[in-house]
Amino acid sequence: MSYSASSVSAASVICKGYFTGSITTADGSALVKLGNTTVICGIKAEFAAPPIDSSNKGYIVPNVDLPPLCSSRFRPGPPGEEAQAASQFIADVIENSQMIQKEDLCIVEEKIAWVLYCDIICLDYDGNLLDACMCALLAALKNVHLPAVTVNEETGLAEVNFKEKTPLTIKKQPVATSFVLLDTVILVDPTAEEEDLATGNLTIVTDEEGKLCSVYKPGGSVITGTKLQDCISRATVRHKEVKKLMDKVIKSVQPT
Repeated sequence: MSYSASSVSAASVICKGYFTGSITTADGSALVKLGNTTVICGIKAEFAAPPIDSSNKGYIVPNVDLPPLCSSRFRPGPPGEEAQAASQFIADVIENSQMIQKEDLCIVEEKIAWVLYCDIICLDYDGNLLDACMCALLAALKNVHLPAVTVNEETGLAEVNFKEKTPLTIKKQPVATSFVLLDTVILVDPTAEEEDLATGNLTIVTDEEGKLCSVYKPGGSVITGTKLQDCISRATVRHKEVKKLMDKVIKSVQPT
């Protein structure tokens, strides 16, 4: 799925690095800026047959794109290792956190369901990619409003009522917090330079209840249990700050 520069709405609202409703051609969208890293998430909703083994569920399909536009470290062509790892990380968080019940995406069991294609594109890269991607995904999902759909019994075709739309039900609100290990020092919200110098990386995802959704550590140096617990505590505090900011932005774009 692609978006043109002309589809970015001038009526978008920004508040300390957050846009919502940025792409007018998407069903939901958000732009997030953390430090010098900027990502945009556009969500398109389409129809599909439910999975054979889960006939009462829909789909959420995340995809992270790291184009050469965002950094000279990335090359044109198929998704690289970092982009694939980020896509898989987000898919795992969606599944583990149960942020959206896939049953809510089913329109008619065994016949038709929603597919949410979540395309996350990095516009400027300066480290801390996973945090920015998760924030953009959550804000974009909160921006999605799906039209009412009924199935005509005579024709078997779906009939869409765009005048009647309902927001997605977000069950959990996972927020990622990334750290880098520099010998005995642990830094939060790292830049690309700090990530390159680090001996290890750690990303912790928590929800609004302070529960762990994911602990992602792709190799590197060992972290002690005490330091890990400290990182979890920091992630819990940061979640509250991010949620407060996101709620403020979403409230500002809601019609009065």
